[in-house]
Amino acid sequence: MKKILVATEKPFSPVAIEKIRAVVADGDYELVLLEKYTDKSQLLDAVKDADAMIVRSDKVTADVIDAAKNLKIVVRAGAGYDSVDIEHAKAKNVVVENTPGQNANAVAELQMAMAVMAMRNFFDGTSGGELMGKKLGIHGLGNIGKNVARIAKGFGMDVHAFVRNPNKRNVEGITYAKNLAELFKTCNVISLNVPANSDSVKSINYDLVMSLPKKAIIVNTARAEIIDEEGLLKALKERPDIKYATDIKPAKEDDFKALSGQYYATPKKMGAQTAEANINAGVAAARQIRSFFETGDETFRVNK
Repeated sequence: MKKILVATEKPFSPVAIEKIRAVVADGDYELVLLEKYTDKSQLLDAVKDADAMIVRSDKVTADVIDAAKNLKIVVRAGAGYDSVDIEHAKAKNVVVENTPGQNANAVAELQMAMAVMAMRNFFDGTSGGELMGKKLGIHGLGNIGKNVARIAKGFGMDVHAFVRNPNKRNVEGITYAKNLAELFKTCNVISLNVPANSDSVKSINYDLVMSLPKKAIIVNTARAEIIDEEGLLKALKERPDIKYATDIKPAKEDDFKALSGQYYATPKKMGAQTAEANINAGVAAARQIRSFFETGDETFRVNK
């Protein structure tokens, strides 16, 4: 019998766990829960005899992988996987997968909700603006970006996007920018939906922000690392007409809070925090583990 460890500091909902159990119930699997753990030693102990792991934002570091002598696969229930040491996992012949698309609509809805909120001056009681007729610039047209485009069209926005790979500029009804600079110069609302990698880290910088049209809005539901905080702060101070809304609190949050009427951050990362996304990602992770063990399927492997 293979042991599947669900290790979650922030647990799945009871309904999600019930559905995960249902996925593996008729197989040769034992589902074990480690929820709301407060010390890494608890994780290191629980993973010792695990054959598979399902995690959310939990950190699967090299020492966790080393402690799991039977581990064959880790599935991150969500799109991002920077919390998992994928290179060490590869060295230990451990497959790492994510569940792309399962929380995409949830994040996209939050993205647009924060755009509305920023357009309405963060609901401070003053007269704001409308999204209809504005140009939306999507930076990163993956599963989340495509859902943002779909919702934005419903608002009557003119949708633009920057995608590095020309072969992926294939979504209809979108105007594609030649580069990121063009996207920022053109669009009233910027939707950040890129992962943190060598191309994107600190890419949202002073020069880009300063090039935005008057009264522009930046919404970040991606990663903190893509923001050059010093550059963004400097630009916001020099351009009090620009607003920044984020689902990831910056390191210098007190400095951002001091910018009256220009900044909003969610109390915690909220993008995937819906009942539907919670269930979808957990169930997908369980199905992928079964497929891996039963058919060798590695479709969603991220450490090839």
